Amino acid sequence: MASLNVGSLGEYIREQRRSAQYSLRQLAEVAGVSNPYLSQIERGLRKPSAEILQQIAKALRISAETLYVQAGILEERDGAGPGLRAAILDDPLINERQKQALLSVYEAFLKENQAARPSDPAPTPA
Repeated sequence: MASLNVGSLGEYIREQRRSAQYSLRQLAEVAGVSNPYLSQIERGLRKPSAEILQQIAKALRISAETLYVQAGILEERDGAGPGLRAAILDDPLINERQKQALLSVYEAFLKENQAARPSDPAPTPA
């Protein structure tokens, strides 16, 4: 497990909060954490638990995995998927509704492609 990088995690949460157009107080209320505690997380003074990160992620409408990666709790998985999801969620030029729409389309394409892929290829005749 990687070490918890609270400084950049706090900055990341602050950026996501501002992108979602939440005040510190509003996010704290929606996430179910105290305003001072959230402020300390954003300033890099506190190390939030995975449960608190999950509550914050839910309130910000981002994946908990994204925050876990930012916190150093999880390593980012290989492949374009997680990077693409993170890029969409991190983009400050689109709003939350647009982000969710893009992610929904992406997930639909993944499901469609997975359904089209044969699970066990038929043996070739000799």
